[in-house]
Amino acid sequence: MFLAAPLILMLAAAPATDVGSARKAYSKCLSDLSQPALEKKMSLADFQAETKAKCATQEATFRAAIIADDKASSMKDAEAQADADDQVSEYRDKIVSEYEDYSKS
Repeated sequence: MFLAAPLILMLAAAPATDVGSARKAYSKCLSDLSQPALEKKMSLADFQAETKAKCATQEATFRAAIIADDKASSMKDAEAQADADDQVSEYRDKIVSEYEDYSKS
């Protein structure tokens, strides 16, 4: 009985969505938008707006998973928020940069 209590506490603290699967879903959403946008010859600004609009759910899930994981590792709320901001920005900036490069070709 005493061994079950720590296990129950660990399971209760586990994030609802793991960071890896949330990261993969967000990354896939962003990359799936690239080819159709290139075919439409979408402007960079329009592409950026589309990634924000069409991947908002995946971004929110990714952000929440990072924050939950960071807090489970005893990170302070402000630090967890900053980490989530950095990781989300990194993915978005990468796909936008790639889109910009491909659209110039």
